[in-house]
Amino acid sequence: MIRKAVIPAAGYGTRFLPATKSQPKEMLPVVDTPTIEYVVREAIDAGIRDILMIIGRGKRSIEEHFGRNVELEDQLIAKQKTAELESIRTLPDDVRIHFVWQNEQNGLGDAISHARDHVGNEPFAVLLGDTIVESFEERPIIRQIMDVYQEHQEVVLALEEVDPQHVSSYGIVGGEPIDERTWRIDRMIEKPTLSEAPSRLAVASRYVLPPEIFQALDMTTPGKGGEIQLTDAIRILLADRSIYGYRINGVRHDIGNKLDFLKTSVLFGLKHGDISDEFRGWLVDLVAGWGER
Repeated sequence: MIRKAVIPAAGYGTRFLPATKSQPKEMLPVVDTPTIEYVVREAIDAGIRDILMIIGRGKRSIEEHFGRNVELEDQLIAKQKTAELESIRTLPDDVRIHFVWQNEQNGLGDAISHARDHVGNEPFAVLLGDTIVESFEERPIIRQIMDVYQEHQEVVLALEEVDPQHVSSYGIVGGEPIDERTWRIDRMIEKPTLSEAPSRLAVASRYVLPPEIFQALDMTTPGKGGEIQLTDAIRILLADRSIYGYRINGVRHDIGNKLDFLKTSVLFGLKHGDISDEFRGWLVDLVAGWGER
């Protein structure tokens, strides 16, 4: 049973400067909802009620977003703005979000190591805070990964097939399929060249990890970029235990880069009840008139 989730959200977001000089990249809105709220909703919809966020300098607004604003709620109640009131009550009463600070940016592996005391001796889910992963089925993506963990009781990585020109941007795995979507992984390479890549299956920002990952992180030396890479720690576990990957039934939206952020905003805008029809019409007119410019 996976009871806890860890959401790393301490990165600087330099690809979004100057916007991220004064606000976290995780708080950039997709339509009208901060990116990190989509991530938290995924964890909650998967049944998780205990969430730890790893934050750093300049991330205080994330804490404030998930806290209650009683004065604003009272104003909305007085004005009978029910929909707006529900939109800011982001957490069910039984969900708890905790925060711990990563004072230096030393990589994803280092961020995960800050969860040691909170997680204790139990497996946990990891959801990267700058990535929305949209499910094509009722189960949220992290629930799909948790279900594989329940069967195998080993590390499980979410996997997504990427275009060859993009393999150098991700951790890429190799191995063999054991069913239509599940893989037994035998090697992992962080941001390989196309010739080095063992496949086109990239780790898709969602993990279930056992508590032994913390010992592996203690043994991990700085890798690419001089940082502690989570991929390197998982590779240490691979030496004496099985690791599984699950090709997700969904799609990843990487909000960490400008082009994907814009694409995601368009896709989510087309599904947003308040604006979808008018927005779709505007896009059709824009495209139709583009050739005249």
